[in-house]
Amino acid sequence: MPFKHHAVRRHNVDGADLIAPLARGVAKDVAAVRAAIAKPWSNGQTEGQITRLKLIKRQMYGRAKLDLLEARLIGAA
Repeated sequence: MPFKHHAVRRHNVDGADLIAPLARGVAKDVAAVRAAIAKPWSNGQTEGQITRLKLIKRQMYGRAKLDLLEARLIGAA
């Protein structure tokens, strides 16, 4: 089923456009895009926790072993 949104059709015409790859990606997976807009839930909480963990790991890189990282994670919660 082709995507009927005017922005996607317009950007699909001009292959040199900077947003054309995004428009092609949206057109490829229309069902996922529609579901993301229509569904009331998201994975924002999960992404936030992953970002927090990565930040703490970066801050402690080379400083400690697993026991101190675990203490830092429990203390930061």
